[in-house]
Amino acid sequence: MLTLTENASDIVTTLINKQVPSEDGGLRISGPTDEGFAISAVFVGEPGDTLVESGDAKVYLDGAASQVLDDKILDAQVTSEGAVQFQLAERPAQ
Repeated sequence: MLTLTENASDIVTTLINKQVPSEDGGLRISGPTDEGFAISAVFVGEPGDTLVESGDAKVYLDGAASQVLDDKILDAQVTSEGAVQFQLAERPAQ
């Protein structure tokens, strides 16, 4: 299952609290397409979405994204311009 870094969890929580203040609000990742993954703030996931929770952060993954991101780590950072950038990394082998 997708894992969030502590930084990603904090940023997702802050972002969602500002954009969709809802108990079930979260980040939704769908795709991938030729352009990559679509990321949006949602009040609740869609039927069939996989929910990943890390602290107070909720991330909803559609079926395709859930399969592709199953062994990945999601990290995030805020740029000096205030934009959020997400990065995916491979989970280290155990």
